[in-house]
Amino acid sequence: MQANRRSFLLASGLSALAASRAYGANDTIRLGAIGCGGRMRNILDSADKNGGFDLVAGCDVYEPHRDEIRTRSGDIASTHLDYRELLDKKDIDAVAIASPDHWHVRIASDALAAGKDVYLEKPVTHTIEEGAVLIKAVRDSKRILQCGMQQRSWAHFSDAVNLIQNGSIGRITRVRTYWYQNYQGRPPKKHIDPTLLDWKRWLGGAPDQAFDEEKYRHWRWFWSFGGGAFTDLFTHWIDVVHWAMKDDTPKITQAMGDKYFFDMWDCPDTVQSISRYKDFEVSYDGTMVSSIDDGGLEFRGTLGTLKLSRDGFEIYREQTKSSDNPVMRARSAQDGTITHVGNFFDCVRSRKEPNAPVETGVAAARAGHLANQAMRKS
Repeated sequence: MQANRRSFLLASGLSALAASRAYGANDTIRLGAIGCGGRMRNILDSADKNGGFDLVAGCDVYEPHRDEIRTRSGDIASTHLDYRELLDKKDIDAVAIASPDHWHVRIASDALAAGKDVYLEKPVTHTIEEGAVLIKAVRDSKRILQCGMQQRSWAHFSDAVNLIQNGSIGRITRVRTYWYQNYQGRPPKKHIDPTLLDWKRWLGGAPDQAFDEEKYRHWRWFWSFGGGAFTDLFTHWIDVVHWAMKDDTPKITQAMGDKYFFDMWDCPDTVQSISRYKDFEVSYDGTMVSSIDDGGLEFRGTLGTLKLSRDGFEIYREQTKSSDNPVMRARSAQDGTITHVGNFFDCVRSRKEPNAPVETGVAAARAGHLANQAMRKS
């Protein structure tokens, strides 16, 4: 029987609405932002939709980004070149971190040690070894850390996971994940003025090298700063698989990839991987030169298939052998980053465990790192 769209959206929104009203309107969180580029803008836009916070400080090594934070706050926020200055401020309750990957664990660990709660963008680690360091920093500090795996707070993802775990599509032996993006068609951005950028500070612990605008803009595709598609995109989907299948430990991973178009990058623009878990297998495929189909997951069960994306999900019964007539369909009500930031704010106030605790983020990042290791050895 096909779900009624209105009743689904209404039901899926009730729990989030109730949670958002559980705290007083005057219980304002004082927030600092570290790494204030495009993703931080998205996080702060989502924070604005939740309300209940003041943006009181921002840190970035690029002066125009600091200026944006000052303007956005109505000239209230202090701005800093060194994130440690921001962490020294005693009136900050929490920080959001959206720096390049190679800074994540260092900044997050320092923030936790300074007594701040943390919203940390994915992937939460840049290497497998950093996972244990981050987990210890969180658990020793007893602070809140929300990993930026927003599907964990996205209503239709939660509903899909519940259906899978309740056996709606039977026993699952195969999950396909995929993500296609097209960097060819991205509009040109405003030129970066290197005289306004502290490049040495941006590099941090990465190998010393001359300023390169391509590396600064597309740092995810250079090994010193990111990990390509497996840690940028696959990380999101494998977290959903871990959540739904209650298993976050691959037994073996194989991968391949190459640079067919973007020769200036370190990381391949086209990749595939397969990971074997105890009772199922997960594949990933993607390229950065074609965006048809975008991204999603397909859970293949003995009774049916559940196809899931950020737009919604559909269930197809195995007996029909047709992809034209789903027996259930649900659509997304809003961007999950909004409810994910809202969950973080709620946990800062209540001290409850967030929807994406540190162990989930570390496991998802580890799966991406293992795929990269397998690919680079192949």
